[in-house]
Amino acid sequence: MSELQVAEMTPTILIVDDEDMVRTALEQWLRLSGFETATAADAREALAAIDEIRPHVVLTDVRMPGLSGLDLLRSIAERGLPTEVILITGHGDVPMAVEAMRAGAFDFLQKPYVPDQLVHSISRAAEQARLKRELADLRRKLDGGESELSTRLVGASRVMEDLRRSVLELATIPADIILFGETGTGKEVVARCLHDFSPRAKGPFVAVNCAAIPAELIESELFGHEAGSFTGASGQRVGKFEFANGGTLLLDEIESMPLLAQAKVLRVIQERVVERLGSNRQVPLDIRIIAASKVDLAAESQAGRFRADLYYRLNTATLDLPPLRERGDDCVILFHHFLGDAARRFGRPAPALHPADISALVSHGWPGNVRELKAAADRFALGLGATGRSIGDIIGQRQPAASGVSLAERLAAYERHLIEAELDRHDDSIAAAAEALQVPRRTLSEKMSRLGVRR
Repeated sequence: MSELQVAEMTPTILIVDDEDMVRTALEQWLRLSGFETATAADAREALAAIDEIRPHVVLTDVRMPGLSGLDLLRSIAERGLPTEVILITGHGDVPMAVEAMRAGAFDFLQKPYVPDQLVHSISRAAEQARLKRELADLRRKLDGGESELSTRLVGASRVMEDLRRSVLELATIPADIILFGETGTGKEVVARCLHDFSPRAKGPFVAVNCAAIPAELIESELFGHEAGSFTGASGQRVGKFEFANGGTLLLDEIESMPLLAQAKVLRVIQERVVERLGSNRQVPLDIRIIAASKVDLAAESQAGRFRADLYYRLNTATLDLPPLRERGDDCVILFHHFLGDAARRFGRPAPALHPADISALVSHGWPGNVRELKAAADRFALGLGATGRSIGDIIGQRQPAASGVSLAERLAAYERHLIEAELDRHDDSIAAAAEALQVPRRTLSEKMSRLGVRR
């Protein structure tokens, strides 16, 4: 077997040619041009070693004994490798070039070629391969994979892709965060994701709804107390700050916290120590704070309803959670997701969605956001509409579809639903789904890519 070399820091080019002198000349030239190289004497040898080498670019002769360069190109394409292929031949013609480009070749060069032209083509191909790998890494993070983030922050819209990317980036950064979003947009879900995908994942996640705690009890709830520290304090109590030590504390609806309590919370966040009520002993805290609010805390601080110093201390990073009405037809994807959950939970088959249902989902304003949508999915699964199973009936939609929702958007939403339903029914098999929908597999794959459908 020919010498195979693996590159880590610079692009690796795999040279495939059955002539020893050609391989040697190309290898020397490309190394002088700044590339790492590996060589193979034929296509079979290249395919046997390509997973180990992981080349950015395969530079291959077309006419070789056994498998041709075109055969090698097709094999690489079928395996979905993030590798670009450049074909070289001394017998090239227009039909061959067309066939190569249709098969996915990055470029097609005919001998004798200009060396600088070859280097330029390889450089562009290597950059394209690098971008492919970055995109593949991102998709692995977003599509489930080891993080399974996309199963928790569901949606194919650009704003949700940006949100998932931000969550993955901020999860590993030891900074306090403010989550801003309307009621029902999933602030606690995002906070849990920030915790679960962080180095603190094995520590506790503690969620506190500040609006649900009476003003006279909030300090005891947050900081804890010693026995006898106030009337009714019959024993020692560990507060939420201390209970979350080593993990993450979510202060939900923090805008509802009394100003006096805000001052004490500010000190705990700044000093990272807490004192139980009635105690002089300071407990060190290793904790991340996530504050969630449905109102603009900057505006609240300017109006004097929220402490500006606490806002500035918390505002290391901010994530804005989009309302459902700004997420395009994510509502259809989410409804399909929740409908499947509801059907399993209630032990009933998931009812089919019709075009009128899709139109109702897309055109509804969803003032309650994801929370309202989930409730609607539960009702639809149970058939609780007044006149039968109809989304419009369940959500009380009596008016015509809202303006601004085009026919193309509604058709795309319905098409996405049909594809997802068939993929679910066939255990994510694209081939089986394509057969059921009576479309070519390539057509279905293109539609899935265009519509943002992921297995």
